[in-house]
Amino acid sequence: MKTTYRAALHDALRDALNDDPSVLLLGEDVGRYGGTYAVSKGLLDEFGPDRVRDTPLSELGFVGVGIGAALGGLRPIVEVMTVNFSLLALDQIVNTAAALRHMSGGQFSVPLVVRMATGAGRQLGAQHSHSLECWYAHIPGIKVVAPATVQDAYGMLGTALADPDPVIFFEHVQLYNTATDVDNLVPTDISRAAIRRSGSDVTVITYGGCLPKALDAANELSLAGIDCEVIDLRVLRPLDTDTILESVRKTHRAVVVDEAWRTGSLAAEISARIVEGAFFDLDAPVARVCSTEVPMPYAKHLEQAALPQPDKIVAAVEGLLGASS
Repeated sequence: MKTTYRAALHDALRDALNDDPSVLLLGEDVGRYGGTYAVSKGLLDEFGPDRVRDTPLSELGFVGVGIGAALGGLRPIVEVMTVNFSLLALDQIVNTAAALRHMSGGQFSVPLVVRMATGAGRQLGAQHSHSLECWYAHIPGIKVVAPATVQDAYGMLGTALADPDPVIFFEHVQLYNTATDVDNLVPTDISRAAIRRSGSDVTVITYGGCLPKALDAANELSLAGIDCEVIDLRVLRPLDTDTILESVRKTHRAVVVDEAWRTGSLAAEISARIVEGAFFDLDAPVARVCSTEVPMPYAKHLEQAALPQPDKIVAAVEGLLGASS
């Protein structure tokens, strides 16, 4: 049966609310409106306003409420409409949620999941098209996940809820309508990357909304006899460095695809880890495909030009093979 990424998230929320009375969902428009991206549609009618709560437009306030609820024994899921709005709650996430276990000597934990939409491609302009996953992946004390498949959209939410520490859960806006055939949806590990395509010539490392582009590029390159291995990071903190290095030692080349800007990006961190751990296995320098370093344009053709695309990934791979031939 075909299931969309949106429906998988909805079902994960519904199952979590149904299975555990301590779970609640709160955020802007999650109740009557059904969520900005319709992920929570119908849940207010099913579970009532005590479990599905519309909040005032104050990210600093309602993320703080979620932290307090977690400290009080509940399992809150807080929805922040888009990643740019989470900047208004950085103090709560970074200075409180991420630090409390350490600052209390392990006496307190914050079992909180903060969901947010991320990424560009929907003509939402410079203020609503950010990819700031690397900001959160920089912070000790939290886990950061970015499901790229329907299966992981469902499976990672339940696993995140079971974690005793805060988990930031990134949903790429371009994935909500994607669909795939699934037999059953089950919990997903949130500690390991996944190899989505095996290959021997080059490792392509990515996550979230760039995974379909990387797979498209790999399919195109296969027609020219180039065999790409595609790694879906899935978990951005802690990074599964072992899977990355094992693949690079096999293929001897790496391309990192990251929708964030190149400077200070997650792609930069991954490149550094490859050089630190597999330098003598490389036959060519690590390549990166990132967004152009400009505020995201509104015009569709300019937005598409600014983002990583399959043709840019193909060019990067071909450049590596040319450099090492």
